[in-house]
Amino acid sequence: MRILKKDLRNGEVKVLIQTEDDLWQLYNIVEKDDLAFALTTRREETKDDKLRAERGEKRKMRLGIRVESVEFHEFTDWLRVHGIIEEGPQDIGSYHTFNLTVGENISIIKQWRRELLDRLNDAEKAVEKPQITFVAIDEEEAVLAQLREYGIKEVAKIQSGASGKQYASKKGGKEDFYKEVLAKLESIAGEGVSIILGPGFEKENFSGYIRDKNRPIAKDLHLLSTGQSGMAAVQEVMKKGIGGDILKESRVAMETKLMEELLAAIAKDGACAYGKAEVGQSLDAGAVDTLLITDKAMRGRAHERLLNKAGEGGSKVVVLSTLHDAGQKLEALGEIGAILRYKVG
Repeated sequence: MRILKKDLRNGEVKVLIQTEDDLWQLYNIVEKDDLAFALTTRREETKDDKLRAERGEKRKMRLGIRVESVEFHEFTDWLRVHGIIEEGPQDIGSYHTFNLTVGENISIIKQWRRELLDRLNDAEKAVEKPQITFVAIDEEEAVLAQLREYGIKEVAKIQSGASGKQYASKKGGKEDFYKEVLAKLESIAGEGVSIILGPGFEKENFSGYIRDKNRPIAKDLHLLSTGQSGMAAVQEVMKKGIGGDILKESRVAMETKLMEELLAAIAKDGACAYGKAEVGQSLDAGAVDTLLITDKAMRGRAHERLLNKAGEGGSKVVVLSTLHDAGQKLEALGEIGAILRYKVG
């Protein structure tokens, strides 16, 4: 994401969407009642069109809508911002939806809270980070997934056919399997980092195949051993933090680390709080170092008083995505938790 304009005196920030991850970031930044401006397409109607019940031609125009809802789907490459037209050349008071994608820009006018500005700045820095692609491979299948800002996105699953009767005699055999996996990996990884992982020796065999083919992708290839296969192997890596420097700067790794820290403190009856009542008490005592809240609770403004209190007390606020394991665990604890400076009560 690139910040094109930041005029906090008038509450306006304009950004350019550069990656699919930016759509997720905006999903957590654009809120109900914000005023959003974007270039969009809408049918142009004249009085004659309306009298004849005919629809005019579509043309591009810049509209400002008062936001009522925002939708993001992790398997698509667009963000839907829906609301009532408040500024523009026509149809003031009518409903309209911006369908935003990579390469477009949006201006947002609102009262900017500190945690939203922090998220904007983080999103701008994230563009410089390399794309990370996982290949969880064993003798039966390879699962390819990518690390996004909101979680792990499974991209493809390729079967080796190893369990079939004809596999051993099939021409090509494992060679065909590796060839298909490599082709898919090269098509999605670009110039990013590739992590080959899984139990046993299949990851070494596959990485050796890549290097033997002398492919450019081999220059940034990493191997990790896991006890599990498939997507479970990827989740294992994220949860245990065994990816080291490769993964530590990703947002998902950061959210996962904080959630594991909270769970460890709960298990030891340590300096932590979870649920609205406990977190509120800790905020009142000025004890909260880091406040964790789910993206759903953030958008629903369910804990707005607590968020305001956190801002006043200098607590760091981190929003956890419920599209991955860490956010789902926090949701089960009551949507909100806190890592404390000292134990309260």
